[in-house]
Amino acid sequence: MNVISVLPKDAIPSIDDPTFGDDYFGDPDDEVLIVEPGDEASPARAYPIRILNYHEVVNDVVPTADGGEDPIAITWCPICGSAVVYEVTVGGRGLTFGVSGKLADDDLVLYDRETDSEWKQSTGECIAGELAGELLRVRPGPMTTYAAFREAYPDGTVLQPESEGSAAASGYDPSGYEAYEEREAFGLRGMRGEGPEREWNRDDLDPKTIVLGVTPADGGALGFPLPVVEAAGGVVAATVGETDVVVLATDDGLHAFEQPAFELRIEDDSVRGDGATWTLTTGESSDGRRLRRVESRRLYAFAWQDGHGPRSFHFL
Repeated sequence: MNVISVLPKDAIPSIDDPTFGDDYFGDPDDEVLIVEPGDEASPARAYPIRILNYHEVVNDVVPTADGGEDPIAITWCPICGSAVVYEVTVGGRGLTFGVSGKLADDDLVLYDRETDSEWKQSTGECIAGELAGELLRVRPGPMTTYAAFREAYPDGTVLQPESEGSAAASGYDPSGYEAYEEREAFGLRGMRGEGPEREWNRDDLDPKTIVLGVTPADGGALGFPLPVVEAAGGVVAATVGETDVVVLATDDGLHAFEQPAFELRIEDDSVRGDGATWTLTTGESSDGRRLRRVESRRLYAFAWQDGHGPRSFHFL
């Protein structure tokens, strides 16, 4: 693992006291990361990537079903296209995270303020410090468009932009990473458009192919490239570790659920199965049933391969 320092610690400021509202200043097609609190009475929360581009981590707490609160971290690495929500209680202690200014294999390195240990964002592994070897637990956090979020969660709330600082002064301009997303080069040098490019020695995937990395709580890891799922008609069933899963791709994102006892299929841009229509953003059916979402993360192929190896992808 190659770890380098790029910026001073906290040069990219985390959001530590997030506020939420009904309105969003961006566009309907902007991508958001969704968190559903364990308390069903509490509204779902959307964290726009347009805001995360400028902060990369949001420290938050969400209500639980028993009336308590769970500390979580919403994390985003623009270079890796990696969006992951983590539960951040380790050894009975809730951690809060900041941006270290370092990269590990071109992936954001977080640090926790309690022990100053360092964590690789896309895997949740502590790579240095007192907590080295610990692994954060992934919390399901689907990524979709703001329009899809608002349709699925009419009462949902949206992370509000900070009112002070350089990000606020920029108006959260979304153009900062657009050139990187469009060019073939990847990693830090690819983002900067300078220096020798990283090598990518495979022809079956581009390095910035979007992948849904599925990592069930009972073990296993398998990456599902978006083009592979689309080539299968938008639905792929597989076994990851000991968990049977179904991965679906629609216009509003890639989603992974535990395989239900019936077949899901996509017809006329709708997901149907067992006599019902299913909404992937929520996992709910038209007759009130609900699919169980599997722990997963959305990222670029090169970042998934860096963390899990070249044979960790699902192909038809």
